[in-house]
Amino acid sequence: MKTAMTFLVALVFAQLALAHEPGPPGFLDDRLQRIDNAISAEVSIGKIPGAVALIMKDGDVAYHKSFGFADIDSGTPMQIDSIFRIASMTKAITSVAAMTLYERGYFTLNDPIAKYLPEFGDMRVVSAVDDDGNVVTTVPAENPIRVIHLLTHTAGLGYPFIPSQVQKSYRDAGIIGGVTTRELTLAEQMQLLSAQPLLFEPGTEFAYGLNTDLLGYLVEVVSGQSLDEYFAEEIFEPLGMNDTFFYLPDQKAARLVTLYAATDDGLVVSQGDEGDFKHDNPRYPIEGARSYFSGGAGLSSTAYDYARFLQMLLNDGELDGARILGRKSVELMRTARVDHDGEQAPDFGLGFQVVTDVGKWGELGSVGSYRWGGAFNTDYWVDPVEKMVAVYMSQALPTKSDMHVRFRTLVYQALE
Repeated sequence: MKTAMTFLVALVFAQLALAHEPGPPGFLDDRLQRIDNAISAEVSIGKIPGAVALIMKDGDVAYHKSFGFADIDSGTPMQIDSIFRIASMTKAITSVAAMTLYERGYFTLNDPIAKYLPEFGDMRVVSAVDDDGNVVTTVPAENPIRVIHLLTHTAGLGYPFIPSQVQKSYRDAGIIGGVTTRELTLAEQMQLLSAQPLLFEPGTEFAYGLNTDLLGYLVEVVSGQSLDEYFAEEIFEPLGMNDTFFYLPDQKAARLVTLYAATDDGLVVSQGDEGDFKHDNPRYPIEGARSYFSGGAGLSSTAYDYARFLQMLLNDGELDGARILGRKSVELMRTARVDHDGEQAPDFGLGFQVVTDVGKWGELGSVGSYRWGGAFNTDYWVDPVEKMVAVYMSQALPTKSDMHVRFRTLVYQALE
């Protein structure tokens, strides 16, 4: 009896040890396996074509795996260095670029942008629209658009793909949402934007819109360089982000993941006209005029490249000896400034959504973590408390998958 009991106790302790098998530092290996299971299941039921997921903890890669297909028809498997269109994940990079110029004394965050972009000096605010969405009455803006309004989406700018009082006006004027193969330039588009009315008095409300595209134009004007040149010299090259571009070099084009659209019949190759965020050609990173540098949506990247950018932010502006920003600038960026979407949503800092109350957030996380995502089904966050960054990349618009949200839960539950 004693021998049998000893065996049972040993078996229980062996099972407990297996259940808490250590993985990479800071994680439990069996719980990381839940990420594999969940993403693989999402691929197998046809909700996503494939994905790449990456976690860095304490500066080291703790998890970096690929799943499914980069192209379903050809059976091309997803690779960890596959390149994805990151859409609004571009915004964080543009925000950092603007902050590098701020640090060099080119402007203050409370400067009116008309000081540098005079066409935005006499703005008007919508006061009435008709039943067809046409703006029929405007009033002069009492306050100027300031640089900080662009960083916090409080300038009163909209998007042509988001319903608002200026949506029809934007579309009629030919203003695009951020990606194109047409021969357009950022300067031309921002000139069109300057002639449009604002949704509200600058600085009084939050509206997600072309704020970061205009911020990118400010970077161009102040620096005297195109946005792609400034990004390459000041951010990508110093950080070793060798796979991040507005338009991919020919030798990297084969690594671009096919963009899909989720339909009632399953995933189909996107034609660019599905969903709200319409664009004229989903192959814009490798085809077309290659002339439009959207600071709000235009970049393509890999999970690893983007994680290096996030690790720089987690390190208070420095990575591997390359300092992009000063510590106090990063501190300001990750400080919540405006309520971006009501009481139950996190607030917004200078370029990111910021969790100020985990209870309000209602999901696993940490106070002070910050995040955003991209329309093509990509997402990221930085957690200074856990010293962790995480990136999830898939490629479907529209999508029926919430894997990018569940990925966050799966990462946090795996912490040791």
